[in-house]
Amino acid sequence: MNVNAVGEFVGASLILVGSIISVISAIGIIRFPDVYTRAHAATKSSTLAVLLTLIGTFLYIWFSDAFISVRVILGILFVFITAPVSGHLIIRAAYRSNVKLSDSTIEDELKPVLRPQEQKQELEQI
Repeated sequence: MNVNAVGEFVGASLILVGSIISVISAIGIIRFPDVYTRAHAATKSSTLAVLLTLIGTFLYIWFSDAFISVRVILGILFVFITAPVSGHLIIRAAYRSNVKLSDSTIEDELKPVLRPQEQKQELEQI
């Protein structure tokens, strides 16, 4: 067993793990109760899944064809930078648009910062 075979095996394993995490992410998007937790599942685990798949692809191409793909490297960087930022912006826009939290949410940490009047009214009612 040479180095190329081991590298191809590692690349294929990363692709497999990335696809399994992608399925878990899809299940999380379906099962979670509100937009905030769904966006969390969509950004965090999907980003990890795509990064593992692209890294596995990069390694597989590198060891099987002895070719370093700059396009795959740029894809890895693009996903690593844009996916968490876009998820954060979607969640922030949903919060500012008054999208309701799920009933199982215990604490709203942004309410004192972004909506201090509502926080004061709730404290006065108690």
